[in-house]
Amino acid sequence: METESRSPRGMHVGDYVTVEIKPEDERLILSIKQHMESVSISNCVCRVPRTVSRKSVTSYLPDLVSIGPFHHGEAKLIATEDKKWSYLNALLSRKPNLEATLDHCVSALKELEPKVRKFYVEKINRGSDELVKMMLVDGCFIIELFLKYSIKVLKRRDDPFFNKKDTFFRLRCDIILLENQIPFFVLQRLFSLVPIPTQCTRPLIDLAISFFRRMIPGDDLILQGNFRQDFNHLLDLIHNCYLPTRPEVQPRVAKKNLHCATKIQESGIRFRKVTAESLLDIKFVRGVLEIPPLKVHEYTEIVFRNLIALEDCTPDRPMYVTSYAVLMGKLVQSKKDVRLLYRRRILTNGLERREEILDLFKKLHVKLNVNDFYYKGLCEQVSEYKTANWGAWYKQMKQRHCRSPLAIILAILLLVLTFTGTLFTVLSFSHHHF
Repeated sequence: METESRSPRGMHVGDYVTVEIKPEDERLILSIKQHMESVSISNCVCRVPRTVSRKSVTSYLPDLVSIGPFHHGEAKLIATEDKKWSYLNALLSRKPNLEATLDHCVSALKELEPKVRKFYVEKINRGSDELVKMMLVDGCFIIELFLKYSIKVLKRRDDPFFNKKDTFFRLRCDIILLENQIPFFVLQRLFSLVPIPTQCTRPLIDLAISFFRRMIPGDDLILQGNFRQDFNHLLDLIHNCYLPTRPEVQPRVAKKNLHCATKIQESGIRFRKVTAESLLDIKFVRGVLEIPPLKVHEYTEIVFRNLIALEDCTPDRPMYVTSYAVLMGKLVQSKKDVRLLYRRRILTNGLERREEILDLFKKLHVKLNVNDFYYKGLCEQVSEYKTANWGAWYKQMKQRHCRSPLAIILAILLLVLTFTGTLFTVLSFSHHHF
């Protein structure tokens, strides 16, 4: 019999509820719980298809450090294994009972081992001890890395991961790769067992967000309010920060056709930078396409590529980031498009990086089923928008025909005569019949 103390609403703390669980029910409950956990964490990490990764190998494969089983032991990554072990030692040695802490961590990871094996699409051909040791070293390395990043006094001047900007860049990129992930529940369990420095008062999720902040667009306060906590690993955490908060606009006909930014502007539609809860919260309101600002930097391509790979490899996951890449690829097709969005402060980089921005969206070109396209309703709204803006019409006529003012005047006269003739016919018809 199990006695459980509770304090439900409207009851005194001293009240309690006694729950009696029969042995056969206990086995059933355990079985249901295990199945629920198995379904929720199964096949969360897979390898990026080589048809995708060969287009940009450096965006998917670790360059400096391996995390998890997929790239463990690769020749070019062995050099940093000793450094991971030194991070493990630094973390566990902050309190005197190192052996006791180590025993608690190993016991906890042994308990989690079946869940860890189900976490990967591929079968993990490693023994129990080897897998537990890998999870311990990699998990504690990440925790200590987050702590050193957040607490300056923990960093050593000779730490190779922090004393060179290029090395830290490569390290941070490696940590977010789809193929370089371990379960977040492993990190959480270890974080609850290892000695955390007294200077650290933040939960693990906050430490992770701080470490990856440069990769996550948006304002800090908005991010905190919008953040959801159901994710499987660190790349999934970043993906969580990109999720749109607006419901999808439902189209009458599913399509994803959209002109580039300069042509859209010529039709009388304006672009406006807006502050939104998510980078993906794009909307069309009364002739204005409202887009949150995007800053393209050294991490942008690798982040987008791995988020797109995550969506592609995870069944039933909405293709939000993939849809954003497709939409921006349609809007940005020339230097003129980059210049236009820069003037509207939607692209916040200097114009000197327009070649890089243009190249980025060309390289991110992905195939996407129209039914999976999150912005198909938005594209329909833009395509069907009609404007009475004569200035926009004048520009259109000038571009479609020729630069001669005479040709444009003749076109305008033709339009007026057509309208007058139609009006005369209607009036005559009305007079004759009524």
